[in-house]
Amino acid sequence: MQYQRESWSSYIEARRRVGTYECLERIERLASENAVVIFSMSSCCMCHAIKRLFCGMGVNPTVYELDEDPRGKDMEMALNTLLGGRSATVPVVFVGGKLVGAMDRVMASHISGNLVPLLKQAGALWL
Repeated sequence: MQYQRESWSSYIEARRRVGTYECLERIERLASENAVVIFSMSSCCMCHAIKRLFCGMGVNPTVYELDEDPRGKDMEMALNTLLGGRSATVPVVFVGGKLVGAMDRVMASHISGNLVPLLKQAGALWL
């Protein structure tokens, strides 16, 4: 009798991929439920700055604090996958169910004047 020998690392990696897939589905669902969704950490200064930016524009974003969610670490890994594996994961912003990106992409969109039309199109901003 022969047994298939798999290393623990391949088993753990397979479990991670399944968990990441489930988290990606959850992120997609949460992001599509509201006009502006921010995945954040409650103690992150960059997350605070992004939330202030949107509130200052008159937008009321839905904020998911990953450090207050039991599956927050898995969701953070899934967001990292969406962002292409960059190390700074949060904040991550979705507008109209579409990924805008992390802090750098949001600020670049705001400075270039592309953020306001995107918010209007998503129904988050009326003026």
